[in-house]
Amino acid sequence: MKTAMAKSSQDKKHFHWSNKVSNEDQEEEEEAPSFNPCHQKEKDLNESPSPLTRKKFQTLTIARFRTVLTSLSKNRPNLLHGLGPKVVGTLFGSRRGHVHFAFQKNPTSQPAFLIELQTPISGLVKEMASGLVRIALECDKDDEKIKKVGNSRRLLEEGVWRTFCNGKKCGFATKRECGEKEWRVLKAVEPISMGAGVLPAGDEEDEGEMMYMRAKFERVVGSRDSEAFYMMNPDSNGTPELSVYLLRV
Repeated sequence: MKTAMAKSSQDKKHFHWSNKVSNEDQEEEEEAPSFNPCHQKEKDLNESPSPLTRKKFQTLTIARFRTVLTSLSKNRPNLLHGLGPKVVGTLFGSRRGHVHFAFQKNPTSQPAFLIELQTPISGLVKEMASGLVRIALECDKDDEKIKKVGNSRRLLEEGVWRTFCNGKKCGFATKRECGEKEWRVLKAVEPISMGAGVLPAGDEEDEGEMMYMRAKFERVVGSRDSEAFYMMNPDSNGTPELSVYLLRV
């Protein structure tokens, strides 16, 4: 069949380019439809794709969709937290208020983790003056029903924590959003890489002076349910003065 088609094609080619033709052949040439590549292409486009072509297109679409999902899942930690092995930690609070703790990727970024402890900041300052301070934050794991469905909540996204300071229970800690007041404090201490001090009172009369302590922390991820932040003091040969442990039990 291919031989016949090839022969027919050769005959047509010879027919079009031959100078010696009869009148009858000329009439047949006028009646025969001419081959138009544009018309053929338009006809092919109007025809519905074959099942094989449709299946190939679906496979390609699914592959691209999976690629996008993989990219999003890889970038998700960076979008939500952006915390690496080195973070900036800021402890602050008004003299008559509670302790706030914030961890940032860098001094100019939004806090990836911001909590408010029920512990008065004055009490924590006294505790730190006595030596090393270890703060443990514990939260409960999800129940079995949620586990079966699948829980994608990360440890830093937990909302409520039990607080322990050097082994003593100190109430609860609550995750907070970085509002105007919190961001004003973080912007005020932005140029400070490490140190402690007092910021002048804000516009609100009940806010009072703001105490703060700021340092760089080393972040260690033990598992999905455990992380630790160690403050490194360059004046004490690398011995951490403040450690914060996050545990999901």
